[in-house]
Amino acid sequence: MNLPNRIAFVAVSCAAAITVGASGKHASTKPNVLYIMCDDMGYGDLGCYGQKLISTPNIDSLARQGMLFTQAYAGSPVSAPSRACLMTGQHSGHTAVRGNKEYWTHAGTINYGECVDYAVVGQEPYDPNHVILPEIMKDNGYTTGMFGKWAGGYEGSVSTPDRRGIDEFFGYICQYQAHLYYPNFLNRFSKQAGDSAVRRIVLEDNIKHRMFGDDYFNRTQYSADIIHREAMRWIERQTPGKPFFGLLTYTLPHAELAQPHDSIFNHYTKQFFVDCTWGGNEDSRYNPSDHTHAHFAAMITRLDAYVGEIVALLKRKQLYENTIIVFTSDNGPHEEGGADPEFFGRDGKLRGLKRQCLEGGIRVPYIVCWHGHTAPGSVSHHQLAFYDVMPTLCDIIGVKNYTKRYTRTQNDTFDGLSFAPTLTGKGVQPEHPHLYWEFHETDQIAVRQGDWKLLVIAGKTHLYNLANDVHEDHDVAALHPEKVKELVEIVLKEHTPSKNFKITLPQI
Repeated sequence: MNLPNRIAFVAVSCAAAITVGASGKHASTKPNVLYIMCDDMGYGDLGCYGQKLISTPNIDSLARQGMLFTQAYAGSPVSAPSRACLMTGQHSGHTAVRGNKEYWTHAGTINYGECVDYAVVGQEPYDPNHVILPEIMKDNGYTTGMFGKWAGGYEGSVSTPDRRGIDEFFGYICQYQAHLYYPNFLNRFSKQAGDSAVRRIVLEDNIKHRMFGDDYFNRTQYSADIIHREAMRWIERQTPGKPFFGLLTYTLPHAELAQPHDSIFNHYTKQFFVDCTWGGNEDSRYNPSDHTHAHFAAMITRLDAYVGEIVALLKRKQLYENTIIVFTSDNGPHEEGGADPEFFGRDGKLRGLKRQCLEGGIRVPYIVCWHGHTAPGSVSHHQLAFYDVMPTLCDIIGVKNYTKRYTRTQNDTFDGLSFAPTLTGKGVQPEHPHLYWEFHETDQIAVRQGDWKLLVIAGKTHLYNLANDVHEDHDVAALHPEKVKELVEIVLKEHTPSKNFKITLPQI
């Protein structure tokens, strides 16, 4: 199956994929869940969030059929800790993984043809003494699959998909490896195929060519399409009556800006006739890019086409009506690999980018479509964060007292609140007294309490009122010292020390 050749750039045909399909009744009372999380998509990158230059008909249609959130937040302004908040139900002052700590730098190397790669790849592992979301779903009768980026432990560590409740995985164990769209290898674990652990799948056609420079673009095995095909095969095997939980953690539209020069890409090269080039950065594994704007826009439209295919498949298999579909991004927009968020207005009128605890770094698109439960075309201003997903799914599938049931150690914590009442319109929606973030790499901390937002940079406090200053232009800390003191006290309460991810705390 050659995906790019099947996706002609015709917006109306892409949109049709999401509206045509069969309906059916299901024996299972538990809904299926497909959680689609892309990589570094900004709040304003989708048509349904105001984007004017990039076509996203399928995701826009998903929003029309479900609920769009305006104040949904990632767990962190960067990849690994944001995913950790989703997986653990903890905020980034409590998670074990609070940054992109790498392990490939400490390992030896291995040769693939003329290409030299790392012998062990991956990031800081999730705490094995704290339950993660796939383990809960697996414990409650779900078939589990994950396709895309893991970033929750290095190869051979205590936290790889095969050890953390995943029946089938295909993609990147390591997010640094995921900088390449034409990599030397991908990782797989399949219980069905009899795998005993995660293993490498060498991409034989790719390793015939070098990893950086002109020869790189002679590689033909494009990871995003390969991962999507594996996800589609997994969904194809699912049947009504047996609930499934799928994490589709696609790497699009993260740099590098490299992809097939097909009809999607060619459309945007014509649209952005005057375009930019970028020279590449070998240390970061970002290859040169010939049309940076066209590549970036095409990445999002390609991802949109994937979503259309997923929905069409669910409908064909009569699974759509009993499946919760979530679409979101792991953090705000990036400038890596030649990306140009200013050109696309990607901050969605929010200030800040990836790696910053300003709104632009942490507020993300968030769409939930659950047929018969979420009101079509509804918009919610409820404030949620990634660590709310665990209690929400526990609420929906009937797991009572999940914190008590899944607490493994005396000091174990969970931080989320279910937003199922918002999705269904049933019951009273609890509200967070505050939301919390910290990120050691840029030495930033943030607290949101209602419309108040405290930002701490290297220990210095800044205060914003998002009700009338969503762009965070006006620091009013000097005008409201008591509010600053109150929010600083929240920081000191929520932060637990981490030997791996140290941060400067503010003073009262």
